[in-house]
Amino acid sequence: MSLLEQWKELTSKKRTKEETNAFWTEYLTAETKNYEYLLENHEEVVRGTVKELAEKFGMDTVTFTGFLDGINTSLVNEINLEEISEDSEISLEIDFEKLYYNMLDARADWLYNLPQWDGVLSEERRKEIRKEFNRSRIAVSNKIGRNDPCPCGSGKKYKKCCANKVSE
Repeated sequence: MSLLEQWKELTSKKRTKEETNAFWTEYLTAETKNYEYLLENHEEVVRGTVKELAEKFGMDTVTFTGFLDGINTSLVNEINLEEISEDSEISLEIDFEKLYYNMLDARADWLYNLPQWDGVLSEERRKEIRKEFNRSRIAVSNKIGRNDPCPCGSGKKYKKCCANKVSE
């Protein structure tokens, strides 16, 4: 069974509500420490085997694979998580703008509000990324309004042109 499959099995394991809360609290605390390190050392590209990096970050390899699953889409070169093993060499070269955007998307306020971001992206750039993120979430309708110009090109309002033909 791959490390990713083990991680997915671990996360879906039947637990009481208290056990589930304890599991995720422990994981999220470790995840936060990982991100604090990566942000504080943002100029360093972390490299090594999965086992070495799991030890570096104080995690077991299965839990570290869960961390990799979360950060993977923010890496310059994504890792094929289905195929990694403890001995796989990996590189955590992070696109920090994409990471910030993905943290917004995950609604991970405990991560995108870390003070370590100050040394990585300016407050102005983070605001721009938040604006881009918010714009991407706006629903756009293709519906033609009654007072919009008619799409047939007549120059008339839709309600005075093709909308009448639909109702006839």
